[in-house]
Amino acid sequence: MIARAGSGWQTVLADLSLILFMVTAAAVAEAPPTPPPAAAMLRLPALGDPVAVWRAAPGGPKLAEWLAGQPSDLRQRLTLVASPADASRVLAEAAALPRPARVLIEPGLTGPPYAALTYDTGDNP
Repeated sequence: MIARAGSGWQTVLADLSLILFMVTAAAVAEAPPTPPPAAAMLRLPALGDPVAVWRAAPGGPKLAEWLAGQPSDLRQRLTLVASPADASRVLAEAAALPRPARVLIEPGLTGPPYAALTYDTGDNP
């Protein structure tokens, strides 16, 4: 075999790199689009940084007592989060509160319900 100038290992490596690039580009072009995750399809309300948090606990204050001890600010939003097992109780409790509350029922939630007072941002109060 006669060695020619420019046919060293660098040329072979460059050829293999180009082949790998073309095969990868063809595979990416034919890949089906990935569907968005199920959580991204739902538009859940965003919670801002909590100013105060309440969690149901034995011997602890009831939600109405805790809320009465918090300063009243019209910019704050009260959000109650509960599991489906506690949904009816939390909805009834929210209806009896002196201020409006947003109630979120989270299927994967474990533990007692909780409430948060937040300064949420968004279009809908």
